[in-house]
Amino acid sequence: MMIALKDINKTYFGAQPLHVLKGINLNVEEGEMVSIMGASGSGKSTLLNILGILDNYDTGEYYLNGKLVKDLSENEAADVRNRTIGFIFQSFNLIPFKTAMENVALPLYYQNVSRKKRNELALEYLERFGLKEWADHYPNELSGGQKQRVSMARALVTHPKVILADEPTGALDSKTSAEVMQILREVNQTGITMIIVTHEKGIALRTNKIIHLKDGVIENIETNNPDLIDFNTEIK
Repeated sequence: MMIALKDINKTYFGAQPLHVLKGINLNVEEGEMVSIMGASGSGKSTLLNILGILDNYDTGEYYLNGKLVKDLSENEAADVRNRTIGFIFQSFNLIPFKTAMENVALPLYYQNVSRKKRNELALEYLERFGLKEWADHYPNELSGGQKQRVSMARALVTHPKVILADEPTGALDSKTSAEVMQILREVNQTGITMIIVTHEKGIALRTNKIIHLKDGVIENIETNNPDLIDFNTEIK
């Protein structure tokens, strides 16, 4: 089991306490591709942040690749993230003053990989995504689809076990969204576990399982057969 959540609860304490996650139980097998859907305020972003060790949970247990994730120091959490998890964001989160190659190479810097080796690996991954000739370009010189492919290359360059994608097609047109989902599907088929937060049914239908969140609880889990989807069709 790659991910196991047992009775996860999360409350944000402010002027009015907000119980965001209410006893989440969820298992994700190694190599699965699942999506999380829910209205704004359903808890899906909080759940993704907990899975990505970007936020702590209050009670329950979170096992990642068989190991309990609980009360990690900032350095410990950063180390687990850097070695196990790749992130893909709606807003791409590329550093504007670094080239495409430098953006992709950045996670390897934190793994103490030499400059020569990390640049070689970054170029290799950019080539896989059809962007080798754009390696020296800055984010503002790239289209939305190209930025997202740079973001995917950056997420994969450390060989993560899990990819967490937060609205990865949210800033893209329907044709580019379909292309990005095709790439993510191919990445998943190499054995990498993938969890995608989306509000678009067309995206969710391209995953094997849809987790529906409502008011901090899992309302239902829907199984899918993405092989029945024509990945060349635009996502509505």
